[in-house]
Amino acid sequence: MSLQKIRKSSGEPDEFEASVAQELLNLEMTSTELKSSLRDLYITAAKDVDCGGGKQAIILYVPYKLLKSFNKIQTRLVRELEKKFSGRHVLIVAQRTILGKSYVRNQKTSGPRPRSRTLTAVQDSILDDIVYPTEIVGKRTRVKVDGKRVLKVYLESKDQANVEGKIETFAAVYDKLTNKKVSFYFQ
Repeated sequence: MSLQKIRKSSGEPDEFEASVAQELLNLEMTSTELKSSLRDLYITAAKDVDCGGGKQAIILYVPYKLLKSFNKIQTRLVRELEKKFSGRHVLIVAQRTILGKSYVRNQKTSGPRPRSRTLTAVQDSILDDIVYPTEIVGKRTRVKVDGKRVLKVYLESKDQANVEGKIETFAAVYDKLTNKKVSFYFQ
């Protein structure tokens, strides 16, 4: 029954993904405010990420086409899921495709690879997904003397009260997904 809330392109969902899908189904059945919104939504994967300091985060991968629908109910959905998973932070990220530089289209269609499928564009979009509903107002890349790069991300200061506790989680998850160091500030 819970398998209708998770659709993987290959293979069966593991135990953790099945438990997340079951919680989504339970929310659809019990929550009056989320019932109609969750009816057509599903996830493609779920990941449990260790954020250091004994903290855990759950990343829900959703199809790119359903991201806008998830964003409409994200604050309520995340609040409910964080209650169910006892204090773990829940993040929703779209499932995106990265095409390499040597990408060649088929015979019928021609043209360069779309900008939205480049590595840089996908990593920027992942960052936007992680910090949603807060908006990014600025980015700086700091190159240290030893050559390490740190991305400084400035977030909207009006959301500071809501997001302040999750900043370490955002940084840890972005590092896990993209292997890039990031630090968040409010402006």
